[in-house]
Amino acid sequence: MPQKKLSPPPPLRKPRADAERNRERILEVAKEVFTRDGAAASLDDIARRSGIHNATLYRHFATRDALIEAVYRNEAEKLAAAEPRFAATLEPLEALRAWMLLLIDHFAAKKLIIPAMDTLAGGSMRLMEGSRSLIRAAFVASVKRAIASGDLCSDTEPTDLIRALIGVLHTTAQPGWEPSARRLVNILIAGSRSARP
Repeated sequence: MPQKKLSPPPPLRKPRADAERNRERILEVAKEVFTRDGAAASLDDIARRSGIHNATLYRHFATRDALIEAVYRNEAEKLAAAEPRFAATLEPLEALRAWMLLLIDHFAAKKLIIPAMDTLAGGSMRLMEGSRSLIRAAFVASVKRAIASGDLCSDTEPTDLIRALIGVLHTTAQPGWEPSARRLVNILIAGSRSARP
């Protein structure tokens, strides 16, 4: 008896535009509420401020942990996605500067939601480790583009710049760390520029 041929599974449907808009709105509002209220943030409050029904929020994010993770991942993905956007609109050195300054903004925002992130299993470090390669790849691509353009010395090591920035980002508990980090971006770029004739 011939075996019945199985039909292939249906292709995955893209989320509807309104569902995607709802998800983005939830993530933006959740970031604000987690920043303000930390681990005590109310999911009902997030739903209300997003202008959606609670059931819609839970359809996108079944648990508080899932929402906290999604907020952080969304921010990391936006940071990485900014690199090719800057590359397409700015000169390589200015694109690198803009991305490094955005990285500082990312760390400033992350600092504000760490109390909520620390309530997850594995804490905030697990989430940061998970996005590290994505962020590093964007940074390395931006540095390499500036090297290829001749703006930075050919022996510039992206890792050296990353280490210098991470060093100042470990001082986020100290007052005035953010202006200091922004000044460091200019120092790092000036010290790595190629000596063009």
